[in-house]
Amino acid sequence: MAKALIIGGGIAGSVTAVALRKVGLDAVVYEAYDKGSDGIGAYLNFGVNGMTALRTLGLGECVDSLGFQTPSMAFYTGGGRKLYQFNHGRLADGTLSRTIKRTDLYGALRDAAIERGVRVEYGRRLVDARTTDAGVTARFADDTEATGDLLIGADGIGSPIRTIIDPDAPPARYGGLLNAGGYATGVSVPDKAGLMHMVFGKRCFFCYIPNPNGEVWWFANLGRASAPSKAELAAITQDQWRAELLDLVRGDSGPATELIKATPHIDAGWPTYDFPSVPTWHNDRMVIIGDAAHAVSPAAGQGASMAIEDAVVLAKCLRDRPTITDAFDCYEGLRRERVERIVAQGKKAGDQKIPGPVSRVLRDHLVLPLVFALQSRGEAEPLDWMFDYRVDWDEPVRPLAPTA
Repeated sequence: MAKALIIGGGIAGSVTAVALRKVGLDAVVYEAYDKGSDGIGAYLNFGVNGMTALRTLGLGECVDSLGFQTPSMAFYTGGGRKLYQFNHGRLADGTLSRTIKRTDLYGALRDAAIERGVRVEYGRRLVDARTTDAGVTARFADDTEATGDLLIGADGIGSPIRTIIDPDAPPARYGGLLNAGGYATGVSVPDKAGLMHMVFGKRCFFCYIPNPNGEVWWFANLGRASAPSKAELAAITQDQWRAELLDLVRGDSGPATELIKATPHIDAGWPTYDFPSVPTWHNDRMVIIGDAAHAVSPAAGQGASMAIEDAVVLAKCLRDRPTITDAFDCYEGLRRERVERIVAQGKKAGDQKIPGPVSRVLRDHLVLPLVFALQSRGEAEPLDWMFDYRVDWDEPVRPLAPTA
C-alpha cells in the first residue's frame, strides 16, 4: 500500500486522508499544533457542491446535523432598499446550503477520518521536505522525519509546501478588507430563519442570518488600505473593535447596531487574502490542495467546498493514473480552471463591499440595481455553474489532452 504524508490537519487534510484510503492508499496526517482546531474560527457557508463531494466519500452524514439551512440571500442598500433575493443551490433530494461553525465542521470530519483508520499526529510542524529516489521525506521542528511515496500540502494559505515546490511562488493577494463576526443573543429580528441578509452599508458591509435556535449569526467587512500586521491586530481590544463597528454601521438600516451590542465576544481582525493564480501546484512527489493552491475570498462562500472537491478529484487521479506525476498533472488539469474562476468571482464580490464615497453612490444607484435587474430577468450569468459541480466517482480519469 502506497503511503501519503498529508501536511495539515484541518478540513482539507482530514477529507483528503479519507479519500485516499477509499482508493487504497495509506495516509498519515501531520498537524503543526499540539491539538486540533477545536474552538477556532468563525462560521462558513457550506455550498451544496461541497455536500455532494462529501457524499461521494460517504461523509455526508457528518454535516447533516451541523449548523442550519441557509437556502436564500437577500441584498439591501444601507438605506434599507431591497435590491434582490435569490436561492443558491439545491440538490435533487431537497438538500440546501448550510451555515456551519468552522470548528464543528472540522471536528466532524476529523473524527470521521480517525474512525476510518487515519492516523493523526499533532505537534508535528513541518520545516522541510525533499524528494528522494524512493519517495519523499518530511522533516519536522522536533528533529523527527517521516517518509512516504507522496506528500500532500493541505497546509493553508501560508503553506510551506507551496514554497518548497516553487521557491518563486507568488505571495497571497490582500483584498482590502478585514473581517469581524459573532453570535448575538437576545435580539429578535422579524426575519425568516436561514435567510442571509446582505447589507451594502455606507462604510461597512454587514450580513446577518437568523438561526432557528434564536441566535443571530453575523459578519462585517471593514475596509483597510493595507493589511495590518499580527502585532497591530493583537493590540486591538474587544472594546475597540466593538466601538469601531458601531461607528461604521451608524446610520445604516437594519439591526446591525443591536446585534453588535448583543454579541458577547466578537471575532475580529483577520484580513482577506486570495490567490489569483498559483503557477506551480506540484513536483514529481509533492502537491498542494485547498487554500494552499487557490485561497479564495470568503465572499465566494466556497473555500471549504473547493478543498473537499480537490480531495475527491486528487484521489480519483491517484487511483486511475499509472504514475504519481501523471496523477498530479491530471488533478491540476481538472481543477485549475474552475478554482481560478471561483477566486475571480470572490474578488469581484469583495470589491463591491467597501467603495469610496463617489463609487458607493454609483454602486447603490446604478451598478447593483442594474446587475440584480439583469439577474432577475435571466440576462446575467447565474451561479449554477458553481453549485451544480459534480465529480463522477465511477468515471475513470483519462489522460490530459495534449496542449497546442
